[in-house]
Amino acid sequence: MKERRAIPPDGGYGWVVVMSAFFIMGLTAAVLKNFGLFFLDIQTHFGVRTSTTSWVTSTTIAMFHLGAPAASALTLQSSQRVVIIVGGLLSSAGMLLASLDLSLPWLYLTMGILQGMGISFSWIPANSMVSHYFDRWRPIAYAIASSGECVFAIMFGPLFQWLIETYSWQGALLIIGGLQLNLCVCGALMRPLETVQNPIQQTKDGVEADAAVLPPKRKPLFHFSLLRKPELLLYILFAIFAAAGFFIPPLFLVPFANSLGIDKYWPASILSVLAFADLAGRLICGWVANMRLLRNLQLLTMVVTLLGVVLLLLPIGHNYWSILVFSSLYGFLFGCVVAIHVTSIVDIVTLEAFDSGLGLFMLFRSIGGFIGPPAAAA
Repeated sequence: MKERRAIPPDGGYGWVVVMSAFFIMGLTAAVLKNFGLFFLDIQTHFGVRTSTTSWVTSTTIAMFHLGAPAASALTLQSSQRVVIIVGGLLSSAGMLLASLDLSLPWLYLTMGILQGMGISFSWIPANSMVSHYFDRWRPIAYAIASSGECVFAIMFGPLFQWLIETYSWQGALLIIGGLQLNLCVCGALMRPLETVQNPIQQTKDGVEADAAVLPPKRKPLFHFSLLRKPELLLYILFAIFAAAGFFIPPLFLVPFANSLGIDKYWPASILSVLAFADLAGRLICGWVANMRLLRNLQLLTMVVTLLGVVLLLLPIGHNYWSILVFSSLYGFLFGCVVAIHVTSIVDIVTLEAFDSGLGLFMLFRSIGGFIGPPAAAA
């Protein structure tokens, strides 16, 4: 039997998939963004240096990226629904086990490895589902789904702080682990698209033959052959350089503002403004990309160029308001990049190879994520 990929419905149940992906982004990436709230308590509890504690987040980020090819391969062999449910169980187990407070290496294993793999196994298939369910409306659908990261990051900041103050950091991890069980519910809503079966296929000499007598093709585990595509290699190079700077401004904006003598309460508000600007950038750029005035890659090139200019100008700010303006521009343009950088992979490798392309993209992007923050701090 010959299988044909189902035509993306561009709506209908696809919007349920988008909302499920919205919550998945919030319960994975937004949780990771707020890991820093636990650092001081964990550092004080174990009596270690900040650099030692930071390995918890570093391990999580590493496993998030390194687990991407495995998540893509499992998606090709089973379905996005199954992989997301497994990811939800891993994420929840990581937080629940971390709350046992056995040792710092135990946190590396639970909050680091288990949580990182869980995030990867949930995040990757969620992106895949949105891309498979939409064609014409793919940019705006992905922009809405990815905005869950911003919305939940804004809410989780004060929520996690309240949980830590009320139930201690161990109790907060236990509650967050319970929240992440909802990833399994989101995964259950990810209904796979049905493939179309062709019982009859044409032979080369024009004679009809029953496809059932032909040996079935093995489903590829992973499309490593995509690395032969020069376009994808260039895009991976872009991903490495981009990831090298992705985490730098949020990490160093507050210390930079403090170094200028700005009151300690004002710099914290910069991150809130940045998050709102990020959300606006994702939605607006997704809408612009959906108008098809330019190819996604052309739009991405323009936005990344502007983002680089803003980052070059950021150090000239010497007061709160100038830093706030540049931070808002950075947040907006960063949101624009996030809104289209994943969907642009479809333009390079086609939808059939998107899962493998995304896995390779995330794998190599980890290089930039490792290099960037230490280089900026040097």
